[in-house]
Amino acid sequence: MEFIPAKTIVTPVDGQRWFGVDYNMNIYRGCPQGCIYCDSRSLCYRIEDFDRLRAKQDALGIIAGELSKKRNPGVVASGAMSDPYNPQEKEQRLTRGALELLNAHGFGAAIATKSDLVVRDLPVLQAIQAHSPVIVKMTITAADDGLGAIVEPRAPVSSRRFAAVQALSAGGVYTGILMMPVLPFIEDTEENIIALARQAKASGARFIYPAFGVTLRPGSREYFYEQLDKRVPGIKARYITQYGGRYSCTAPGAKRLWTIFTAECRRLGLRYEMRDIIAGYRRGYTARQLELF
Repeated sequence: MEFIPAKTIVTPVDGQRWFGVDYNMNIYRGCPQGCIYCDSRSLCYRIEDFDRLRAKQDALGIIAGELSKKRNPGVVASGAMSDPYNPQEKEQRLTRGALELLNAHGFGAAIATKSDLVVRDLPVLQAIQAHSPVIVKMTITAADDGLGAIVEPRAPVSSRRFAAVQALSAGGVYTGILMMPVLPFIEDTEENIIALARQAKASGARFIYPAFGVTLRPGSREYFYEQLDKRVPGIKARYITQYGGRYSCTAPGAKRLWTIFTAECRRLGLRYEMRDIIAGYRRGYTARQLELF
């Protein structure tokens, strides 16, 4: 594992519209999962050699110091730029150590991941949830393992992620699905969307949050097109024709898919609106956290 210097790790964010988080925390830099659509490859983030994983030096010491100085405990998000449960985490245990620090300092946790390794830390998440909000967002965009392997070649397959959702939900952790991005011309079918919703419900997910399309910036666009040529020949030409150089590439049938998706979620009893998801996992904690003061 290569370590790189860092001055700060836990930074405040205005995340009340994005899963109600208060802080962001990225311990790792780069990601080895090889997802062809990853926005973190974009040039604006200045992450060289994105597939090479690095960790921030003395990460746990920095996090401990920053948490001790924050007057208002809140929800700390992890997974915005790099999966906190990458393969090296099994040995390095930096995400595990960070969660233990969040628990010790009275903070909540919001995790976004594509890895079933998160189940290892169920006891810590349960300990945090005893005093602060916890939410786990498992990214799954393809119901079929084979389709998922095309667009996320080195991440755990979808069935392993659904099993992780089931384990976390059975353990009482507020867990759901990030169904984003749903790639146009690849994953944007009625069959895939309905299957995802039904598998989410069967796995005990509390919510499923979608994005019917993908965003492409300089850097991520070139990599995405290169991988499309290798993995789904002929699709790149459809993207260029449909979207040109646009940032937001909404699926052509997004409105129809949204109607189908929301009807299925209502039938299954799954939350899908951001405000409802936030209210669900934060319910009951505001008064409890005020009592700590």
